Amino acid sequence: MLAKLSQIEKEALAAVAAAAEVAALADVRVAYLGKKGHITQISRNMADIPAKERPQMGQAINQVKEAVEKAIEEKTTLLQAAALSAKLAEEKIDISLPGDIFARGSRHILDTVITDIEEIFLGMGYTIAEGPQVETDYYNFEALNIPPDHPARDMQDSFYFSDNLLLRTQTSSMQVRTMEEMRPQLPVKIICPGTVYRRDDDATHSPMFHQVEGLYIDKKVSLADLKGTLLYFARQMFGEEREIRLRPSYFPFTEPSAEVDISCFVCGGKGCRLCKGSGWIEILGSGVVHPHVLEMSGYDPEQCTGFAFGLGVERIAMLKYGINDIRLLFENDVRFLKQF
Repeated sequence: MLAKLSQIEKEALAAVAAAAEVAALADVRVAYLGKKGHITQISRNMADIPAKERPQMGQAINQVKEAVEKAIEEKTTLLQAAALSAKLAEEKIDISLPGDIFARGSRHILDTVITDIEEIFLGMGYTIAEGPQVETDYYNFEALNIPPDHPARDMQDSFYFSDNLLLRTQTSSMQVRTMEEMRPQLPVKIICPGTVYRRDDDATHSPMFHQVEGLYIDKKVSLADLKGTLLYFARQMFGEEREIRLRPSYFPFTEPSAEVDISCFVCGGKGCRLCKGSGWIEILGSGVVHPHVLEMSGYDPEQCTGFAFGLGVERIAMLKYGINDIRLLFENDVRFLKQF
């Protein structure tokens, strides 16, 4: 049996040496080391060998397997190297040719504007609060002083999943969530950037858009603090020569409430097409936090006050970069986006 094994080893090594391709080596492996290979068959006939000779025979079989396997691996490496050398010899590479040029991407204009807004308010000591886009009716409306029968709900035609679950129409819900989490800690000083949803779709409205809401609650916070904060923001975003004005308005979650305008940065307040001849451009809504909102979130309106504001990122981007149609921001047209 040992003599037969030795003969098989010689034949296998000769077949390996004669192989001219990697595929031929695969055939040699199957023929000698496969399930029905010659060496495997001897292993299966060990029962026919006397018990005393089996240890020696088993050791010899393992040595032959290792020798054939090693020979196949070495020859495979040689054949692969030869094939690569032949291929490289056939190919003519001109290293002076320019390489492939890949288009260089950039940040979307909305992402840039959001980052600019965040950096301005982070510089004033605000922190960023983020939360779910799928919101409950309580946090989206009721906790903001908008009960189920309140007419202000008509201003925000919403996308509902159920009677109590909807896509948030404003990031103000994160103001309530943050107040509940921090109560009774003071100060609360946050901005809430994020995506919101309403059933609007025209040149200046989109069913999906972005807001940044701000909230500051502490002892003796006044409307004057709000005006100073927004004046600083306007000048950082649109230029140091900007002025602002507050016009009385109505929001259910603030009292008093105000629309905030900035002096036109195109005509300098003289009147032009952008500001419709008024010299002012509306940019956001704001107001003093309603006492009822403070109470529902666990704060005592006798002990603290605060202000809140909310701005649309798309509106800021459209004003700052002279974009006349909000839909351009979401069409993914590279010709438009690469301008910024």
